[in-house]
Amino acid sequence: MADDALDDFTCRDVTVGTATRRVWSKGEGPAVVVIAEMPGISPKVADFARKVAGRGLTAVMPSLFGVDGRDPRPDNLGRVGAARYMTESISRACISREFTVLATGKTSPVADWLRGLAAEEHERCGGPGVGAVGMCFTGGFALAMATDDRLLAPVLSQPSLPFGIIGSRNRSIDLSDADLARVKSRCAAGLEVMGLRFAGDRLSPHIRFEYLREQLGDAFLAVELPDAAQNPDSMFPQPHSVLTEDLIDEPGEPTYDAREQVLDFLAKKLLG
Repeated sequence: MADDALDDFTCRDVTVGTATRRVWSKGEGPAVVVIAEMPGISPKVADFARKVAGRGLTAVMPSLFGVDGRDPRPDNLGRVGAARYMTESISRACISREFTVLATGKTSPVADWLRGLAAEEHERCGGPGVGAVGMCFTGGFALAMATDDRLLAPVLSQPSLPFGIIGSRNRSIDLSDADLARVKSRCAAGLEVMGLRFAGDRLSPHIRFEYLREQLGDAFLAVELPDAAQNPDSMFPQPHSVLTEDLIDEPGEPTYDAREQVLDFLAKKLLG
């Protein structure tokens, strides 16, 4: 793939509090906030957003890091360039005060901005509420947004924070105790949370999904795929990105079916 110009999206700046960020939108109907994985809004993240828009929803992509539309794959940037781009994006996020990368029991401050964006998009796009899809580094952000009653369809694709430097960090999610209690209360009242991962993904380990099952009960809808379902042309040596880099976009493939489950979940919750 080459860089994506994103010229079929509408681009605007959105201010929440004191922070202003670029936001890309496409489609009509209730909003779904698509929060890109590292290193940013890649062509495959944008393609997923297009699938969301194709279901009669408005896909909304906030720019949190990286270069919007840049293809991070080595065949576009070269091996050195791809490694440098990924490393720079992760390093900047790790030192930013907006993201809580290592600490357990804390919600990243950027979640407040995302909640504000969701509230604005609900007002702008209408419908019963808003959906959110977080991926990898941002996977838990979709759960943090679910403290707001307007968030009706949270999806956590391979949630990877806090990074598991030691095993105990894997048995957690990047959410404060108060925010987790709020989400658990909403789940007890009917909210459902979808999660996706590959079985052997060490960045989003099985124990994290076990923790989410314990905390959220039957409200946590887990989709765990065999490692063999990974796209052989993936840029990653190990299976990781269910909805983007490791997706095989062909009917009958496990990753294709998983993406359709996500789209069905979003449509059911937001369109009825």
